[in-house]
Order: sequence, then C-alpha cells, then structure tokens
Amino acid sequence: MKLFKKTIAAVKQHRIQVMLLVLLGFIVRLYRINYPLLDWHSFRQADTASVTYRYITEGIDLLHPKYHDISSIQSGQENPEGLRMVEFPFINALIASFLKVFPTAELVIISRLFSVFASLGTMVFLYWFIKQLSDHKTAASSLLFFCFLPFSIYYSRVILPEPYILLFLTGSLAFFLSSLKKRSQNRWWLSLIFLSLALLLKPFVIFFAPVYLATILIEDQSQLKKIKTYLFPIIAIIPFILWRRWITNFPEGIPASNWLFNGDGIRLRPAWFRWLFWERMFILIGGIISPIIALFNFKKIDKNYYILISWWISVLIYFAVIATGNVRHDYYQVLILPAISMTFGRGFLIFYEFLRNKISTVKKLKKKRDQISLIGCLVLIVASLIISWQKVKGFFNVNHWEYHRAGTEANQLLPQDAKVIAPAHTDTMFLFQTKRVGWPIGGNINKKIEAGATHYISTNFDEEVEYLEEKYLTVKKTSELIIIDLTNPRNLK
Repeated sequence: MKLFKKTIAAVKQHRIQVMLLVLLGFIVRLYRINYPLLDWHSFRQADTASVTYRYITEGIDLLHPKYHDISSIQSGQENPEGLRMVEFPFINALIASFLKVFPTAELVIISRLFSVFASLGTMVFLYWFIKQLSDHKTAASSLLFFCFLPFSIYYSRVILPEPYILLFLTGSLAFFLSSLKKRSQNRWWLSLIFLSLALLLKPFVIFFAPVYLATILIEDQSQLKKIKTYLFPIIAIIPFILWRRWITNFPEGIPASNWLFNGDGIRLRPAWFRWLFWERMFILIGGIISPIIALFNFKKIDKNYYILISWWISVLIYFAVIATGNVRHDYYQVLILPAISMTFGRGFLIFYEFLRNKISTVKKLKKKRDQISLIGCLVLIVASLIISWQKVKGFFNVNHWEYHRAGTEANQLLPQDAKVIAPAHTDTMFLFQTKRVGWPIGGNINKKIEAGATHYISTNFDEEVEYLEEKYLTVKKTSELIIIDLTNPRNLK
C-alpha cells in the first residue's frame, strides 16, 4: 500500500513538473506574437497565411488552395488564379474555420497561436516518447531544451507547416513505441495516422524512417516478421502520393523545388559543413559541449542512446539529400529540434554526473557537490542560450514597418477585387499586407495591366514610381507610401 502511494505521488509530481515546463514554454512563445507578419522568413510565412486568408474570404476548397501571389515567379509559369500547390492545406482550413466562427479575431495572431499550441503538443509527445525509453530525468531534461532554446521558441510560433510536422512526427513516434510496449492496435493506427498527416505537410518526414526501425529493433524485433510492419509505411504514404499526383494537374501552382537537393553544388563541401554544423547547430541553435558528451559517451548505452543515434543518422541523411535547401533556409532545421533536444538533455545529465564525480574526489567540496555540479551545468546552458539568443533575437524584428502601414492604407482604400502590384524584390510579405492578390515585383507594367492589375503600391519612390505617377492618377501619397490607380490615366495634353 505504501509503495502504491509513493508511485502515485511520483506520477503526480512528474505531471506537475511537465505541466510547469509546458506552461513556461507557452509563455515565452507569446513574445511579439502580435507583431505584423514581417519578421524572419516572412515571405514563406506570408504565402502560408495567404491560403488561410483566401479560405476565409472565398470559401474552403482543400483541392484548390490559393494565395495572393499571381505572378510566375515561384513556378516559372503564369498563375492567374494564384494556386498554391505545396502542402495539403488541412491546417489552413482548420484555422480558417475557426476564424469564420470568430471573425473579429486577427488572422496572424490566431495562426501563430495555433502553431504555439501545436508546439505544446510536441512537448508532451516528446516527453512521453523519451520517458518510455528511459526515465523522467532524461525526458524532462530534453523537454527543458525544447521549451527554451531560442531557435525552438521562434520556430514554434511561425506560420509555417513545421510546427505541425513536429507535432505529428513526435506523436507518431510516441504512439508507435507505445503500441509496441502495450501491444495496442489502436495506438498503432494512431501512429500511422499521425505519420500520414506529417507526410501530407512535407515529404521530408520520410528521412526519419531509421528512428522507426531503431524503435522496433530495441523494443520488439519480432515485429520484423509481421506484415503489418511493412504495411505501416505503405499505408501512411498513400495520402501523400494521391495529393502529389493531384497537384501535377496544376503545374503553375507548384513552386520550383529541384534546387533544394543540390542546386548550387554545396553538398559535402567545406561550406556545407560550416553552415550546417557550426553556424546553425552550434551557434544559431546553441550548445557546444553537452551534445558532444551525449553522443560520444559510451559508458551509458541504453535504449535512449540507440534511438538518439538513429535520429542523428536521419538528420545526416536529410542534410545530405536536401543540401542546398538546408543551407539556404534555416527553417529547414526545425525538423531536427527533437534530436537536438534529446541530445542536449542527455548531455546535460551526463555532464552533471561527470562534474559530480570529479568534485566528490575533493574533500572540501564533497558535501556541496550537487550544488556545484548544477551551477556548472547551468553556466554552460546559459552561455549556450546567450550565444543562440544573440543570433535569434533579430528573427522577431519587423524591419519594414512601412510595408505594414502602406498595406493597411491600401486595404482601407482599395476595393476587395483590386489586383495590385506591390514591389518588394519578389518577396510576398508586402503583398500580403495589402490583403489583395497581385504581383510582388514591378516591371512590365503594361503586361500586368493587361493581366488585370488595377493599382500600384510602393514605399520606394524610384524611377518606375515617378513614371507611373506622371501617367496615372494618385489615390494617396505620403512621405513613405504611394498608391497609384492604374485604371485611371491622367489627361495629358
């Protein structure tokens, strides 16, 4: 009876600790959540948010997602309807449905909050997955890093598919491991469904197949003799294949992607190693010593260690195959955050034990070995977080407030069916602020007018603006913006 009570008390204590970490993780992810969508990688975020906006205004059509950009920039083909054929848009449809029920809610804030809650789900699944492999300490330590790494904080509140991919991937792995432990058919199906949803968002999830294989090898090798083990990936990938076959009917809506693999020939070259392993993992994401200790400490070989190795094998394959994409865009490294968190968590505990054992040999310090060891580890963590924060803090900044103000003016002054030219060097972040379809680049104005362009909006008073201002009437002009009506030429004598 006493043992039962102690067990219940331990479970409750662990639950409170996990809930506290998740709550703190939620709070830090609210940082600048109300800022306009003009922060880091806003071009990709704007494209994702645009699909949601058009679902709100035009109705939800899962098979024909559209966004604001109707140019040929991304696909190389004319795209007059603004088709956006990338990830299957079930997340956009979910957020749009919510915003239709609460029409006064702000799209950007709600979209970010959905990402934050997806991140909280990832925290729970990541903890559960690691807890099944080892113990509460290792799981909680890993969760701590996922919660508070600056890189993780920022990319847990972006309007991108990545937060949801992590949710479904970690959920799938947690249910998969649990299905092996509990012999549960229901959890097997949940794992399969979660994996299928992750693949529908991005096929890169397939690179993490070694983690599933390692899970089988360490937990129940008899599964390799069962047909359902081989049906698992086949069934999971079918929806993705169907979606990809469908979107080939709309090539104008499919952004060019071949360059992602090795478009600039950087794979395995010195620059590839430098950017991915030094600039990104060691400096941007943070942490220098503890990961090395975790991976190369062979004294503590357990289930968690083998899973960790399999996860890093997956990461290396992912880095090597999607070489140029990973180097050019740091948000591609969001998928490695579970591996990073597990490694940091394990390294933290190993480093703590290392310091504790060393300090125990000094008689004067033996009584305070726990406190000194903890302080030493915290110094290492804080130093790593500071280095990372110096890089990540700029991600939250808005560098073009004038785009937000100009977009707000345009949204108030222009008709809903206006088609605008909002030049921002092909970046769609300015176009998104106008809440109108159009082009994110100037030039070939007559051709764009023939295609339906009605207004030109700019915050840059260059030669093109001067020419159009002389030729067409101005709707509004201030010191930082100009809106020109391309349907209303001046009567020049």
